[in-house]
Amino acid sequence: MTVGLPQGILSDRSIAALWQAGVVTAPQPPDADQIQPASLDLRAGSVAIRVRASFLPGRAATVAERLADLRLHEIDLSQGAVLETGCVYIVPLLEALALPEGIAAAANPKSSTGRLDVFTRVITDRAQEFDTIPTGYNGPLYLEVSPRTFPIVIRTGSRLSQIRFRRGRARLDDDAHRALHAATPLVDGELHVDNGLVLSIDLDPPQGDILGYRAKRHTGVIDVDRRASYDMLDFWDPLAARGRPELILDPDQFYILVSREAVHVPPGYAAEMVPFDPLVGEFRVHYAGFFDPGFGNSGAGGAGSRAVLEVRSHEVPFVLEHGQIVCRLVYEKMATPPTVLYGAGIGSNYQAQGLKLSKHFR
Repeated sequence: MTVGLPQGILSDRSIAALWQAGVVTAPQPPDADQIQPASLDLRAGSVAIRVRASFLPGRAATVAERLADLRLHEIDLSQGAVLETGCVYIVPLLEALALPEGIAAAANPKSSTGRLDVFTRVITDRAQEFDTIPTGYNGPLYLEVSPRTFPIVIRTGSRLSQIRFRRGRARLDDDAHRALHAATPLVDGELHVDNGLVLSIDLDPPQGDILGYRAKRHTGVIDVDRRASYDMLDFWDPLAARGRPELILDPDQFYILVSREAVHVPPGYAAEMVPFDPLVGEFRVHYAGFFDPGFGNSGAGGAGSRAVLEVRSHEVPFVLEHGQIVCRLVYEKMATPPTVLYGAGIGSNYQAQGLKLSKHFR
């Protein structure tokens, strides 16, 4: 199936072909908008199983076998149910895989999931890593879900995570990033590369403008399937610029911030956000990492889009300063061009974005 085929990230056309060939299966047809330009949204199944702790099954066990030891109780999702903060749930997904040799996959939270501070990771049977599905895997998919700040409502069919399929090696090295930038600018300013395109934090907007948002505690629930339904001020404290280009991160608080650079993803490429280095500070950046072809691209209706950053400090307060390096964006070649680009009439929520909360808020 893979001999002689181009290497790279599989596009929407190829993902649809995987579904037709039985590589991706589910008990119901795909939703009309489930296949994205370079990824497939994954849908929650009929139950959520609360467990005592997060886990990986390891090489010798299936997820179901580990759940027999760790489950606390099971929640019916058919009519929607609340998942509480501070709890860990395992949600069997509707989609299952029968990957052929030569095609592997990787998962990531959807952007809207990360911006709600909902921690998600895909698990497979006999997995030794989260969010990584090896070539040849044949079996079910499960989603670990742990709301960290807001309690959420999900139901059967809710889409919290997404998966990309990859054939062979697709990642660009630093020289290839530089060459691509020379041909099609990847950022609006000077290019910095170090195992990918280096991005920094913007904490110096015009005086009085908003530099970010800090999540409130003890809020109401958020239904993940509802758009523009919640008053932002019921859930977030806007942080105004006050003349000092820095922000002290409070321990265990969640922030929405934005990159200083405006990013472009050319049509023949996809990208993924990864942490810059865990040693640069006591904080975590960016839960959700997939950037589709056309993100921020002028040919897709944008003129560069900022990367929204989901930031959480760890055990101690930490000072973030304007221009501090926080993450990198790694580009990968598409195996074939997508039929549509991000933002090109497909209802993309974050094209040409600046600092922006998730789609749930008005």
